[in-house]
Amino acid sequence: MLAFLARRLLATIPVLLIVAVLVFLLLRLTPGDPAAVLAGDAASTEQIAQIRANLGLDRSIPEQFFIWFGHMLTGDLGQSYYYKTEVITLIGQRLEPTLSLATITITIAVLVAVPLGVIAAWRFGGWLDRLLMGFSVLGFSVPVFVLAYVLIWLVSLKLGWLPVQGYKRLADGAGMWLYHLVLPAITLSVIYIALIARVTRAAVLETLGEDYIRTARAKGLPEKKVLMRHALANAAVPIATVIGIGIALLIGGVVVTESVYAIPGLGRLTVDAVLARDFPTIQGVILLFSFVYVLVNLLVDLSYVFFDPRIRY
Repeated sequence: MLAFLARRLLATIPVLLIVAVLVFLLLRLTPGDPAAVLAGDAASTEQIAQIRANLGLDRSIPEQFFIWFGHMLTGDLGQSYYYKTEVITLIGQRLEPTLSLATITITIAVLVAVPLGVIAAWRFGGWLDRLLMGFSVLGFSVPVFVLAYVLIWLVSLKLGWLPVQGYKRLADGAGMWLYHLVLPAITLSVIYIALIARVTRAAVLETLGEDYIRTARAKGLPEKKVLMRHALANAAVPIATVIGIGIALLIGGVVVTESVYAIPGLGRLTVDAVLARDFPTIQGVILLFSFVYVLVNLLVDLSYVFFDPRIRY
C-alpha cells in the first residue's frame, strides 16, 4: 500500500509539470495583451511598452517560463497583474467560499442520489424508476446557469425564501453562511444527483441479480438489510468512482455557479483573471485545480480497498 501511494504521489509531479507547461503556453499564444488591459483604452504605445517591461512580458517566452517555473518550485506563484497581490495569498482568501460550496454540494448530492438510486433499482420498472430516469436526462440536459436563473427567479424573487446573491463567511455565523449557500449548492447539485443516482441504480440493479442476494432473501433477511448490507455494499466501488468523478467535475460547475450567484471564490476569481488577462492568477488557480483533481482520483483508488477487501495494491 505504501509503495502504491508513493508511486501515485510521484506520478503527480510529471502531470502537474505538463499542466504547467500547457497552461503557460496557451496563455501566451492566445490573443490579448495584459499590458494593454491594465493600461486602459487611452494609454499610449510607450505606456503599454513600459507596463510590458515592468511585468517581464517583453522577454522571450522560454525566458518567461523558466523564471516563472523557478519561482513556482519555491512556492512563489508570482504577483497578480490585476489585484497587485501575491497569487498564493489571493487563492487563500478565495478558498473558503469555493470549498464551502463544493462540500455542501457533494454532501447534498450523495445524501439524495444514493438512496434514490437504491430505491429505483429495488423498484425496477416502477414509477419511481421511470421518474428517476427522466430526472437524470433532465439533470444532464439543463445547463447550470439556466437552472440557476430559474431558481433565483422562483425561490428568491417570487417566494423570497433565500437571497439572490452574495456570500457570508463561516466566521460570521454558521446560520448565515448556510443561508447564502443553500440555493447555489442545490443548483450545482442537480447534475451530480442525476449522475450519481443513475450509476447507483445500475450498480445496485446488477448486484440484485447475484446468487448471494437470492440466498440472503431465502434466509428470511429483511429487505432493508438485503439492500444496504449486501446489494449496496457490493456495489460501492462504481458508486465511489462516480462520486470521485463528480468531485473533480465540480471545478467547472463552481466557475459558472459562483459567477451567477456572485460568490467570491476561486471560480469567480478565475473568470475575473481571464477577463483581465491576469496570467499569474490563472496559472496558479489551474495548478491548484489540477492538484485537487489528481488527489481526488488517488483517494478514490484508495477507497476501493475499504469497500472491497479483495482489492490489493
